[in-house]
Amino acid sequence: MIHRRTTPEELALILEEGEGYTLEFKQNVNADLAKELVAFANASGGRIFIGVDDRNQITGCRFSNALFSKIETMAGSCDPPVTIFIEKLPDQNIIVIHVPEGANRPHRCTKGFYLRNGASSQKMSTADITAFIQSEGKVRFDQQLRMDLDWQEVLDPSRLEHFLSLIGIAQKTDTANLLRNLGAGDEKEGRFYLNQTGMLFFAKNPALRQPYVNVICALFKGTTKAYILDRKELSGNILENVEDALLFLKKHLQLRWEITKDSPRRQEILELPEVALREAVVNAVCHRDYLEQGAQVMVEIFDDRVEIHNPGGLPRGLPEKDFGKRSVCRNPNIAALLLRCDYIEKMGTGIERIYAALKNENCPPVKIEYTTLFSLVFSRPSYITSRGTQKSREKTREKPREKPREKTREIILELMRKTPDITTARLAELTGLTPKGIEWQIAQLKKNGLIERVGPDKGGHWKVTDN
Repeated sequence: MIHRRTTPEELALILEEGEGYTLEFKQNVNADLAKELVAFANASGGRIFIGVDDRNQITGCRFSNALFSKIETMAGSCDPPVTIFIEKLPDQNIIVIHVPEGANRPHRCTKGFYLRNGASSQKMSTADITAFIQSEGKVRFDQQLRMDLDWQEVLDPSRLEHFLSLIGIAQKTDTANLLRNLGAGDEKEGRFYLNQTGMLFFAKNPALRQPYVNVICALFKGTTKAYILDRKELSGNILENVEDALLFLKKHLQLRWEITKDSPRRQEILELPEVALREAVVNAVCHRDYLEQGAQVMVEIFDDRVEIHNPGGLPRGLPEKDFGKRSVCRNPNIAALLLRCDYIEKMGTGIERIYAALKNENCPPVKIEYTTLFSLVFSRPSYITSRGTQKSREKTREKPREKPREKTREIILELMRKTPDITTARLAELTGLTPKGIEWQIAQLKKNGLIERVGPDKGGHWKVTDN
């Protein structure tokens, strides 16, 4: 980590961006500072701004030798001691503590071992610590600098601009500094380079720079992989691959239409809840093992199920019993950017949201498998086994059709009560039906004695009877 001086322009940008994987704000020096020091040292390093509150507002702090001595003592009391560099910003009364990545990890303070995860510091369990020590020889993928590439040549300004619009930050002239603060790159020997995170989010043609980062989508005929009906290889950045994978799923999964009194317009509802599918795809691109060169993220659709796979299985240090309850992040820098642009709501809660979304829509629970691959298998509600009788198939088809018809008629009656002179064209617009569909519904309502037409077609009105 380079101990650069923080310029006023950079500080303004940092305050606008807020806390992240390498940035922490604290109003004052308290006992919690030690855990932030070891968390950054155990991860990829970072900076702690003393004199800034959680709302990104400068509150300032008083400089004194006693305060600086206290900070250095807290860093020295960690085991092993954490190396720090203290920077003073006298114009704003802010202290910046630079914490490089630790050379003798893992570090601990009196409260235990901590590790930076997204924009927060999480306490490590015994299993986490053991796995951490075992994996120290493995290079963290998302922090690798791409020193073989000129970042200005490979950067896609439109992708960076789109990301900044998602997190509500305006484009800045000092692009390198912006990328550095996002955790998308860093300096080495006086030159700036994108890291692998920056490549996956902001580079032109990411798949050309890093093999096996594409997402493969496939539609199969039947329940095996014998016949492929459609296949697509997604080669955009991480965000584009997530959205395009969801479009592929929406294209090939079944839809139903629902009309309610609260929303007269027809609503399209996917057979599997979109929120569950989105969480599964985001989980796959975020937590896959990018150092595994022989496999890619796969989205596969069969007649009876949807399978979403990513290479890597469960991260080390995450026991099966804690899966879905606790977060151990394989690519914390990638996760931090997905968290900032709201593709991840909260670390470690994605699987819980999948369970909840499926339960809410009365869908079968997801099946989770993890070996060398991590797989989520969704049973398709639309699938009818060959053991079902023709009668059960007819009932299955008939019930969903009759219920929307009844709801549609109720909505038409309500619209006629509120606006007796409403036209058939307006009814079609509000309900999402075709004009012929509205005419058929009106004919049924007249036949059942529920409505009458008073006056001519033009200039007349509807009368809803009490029958």
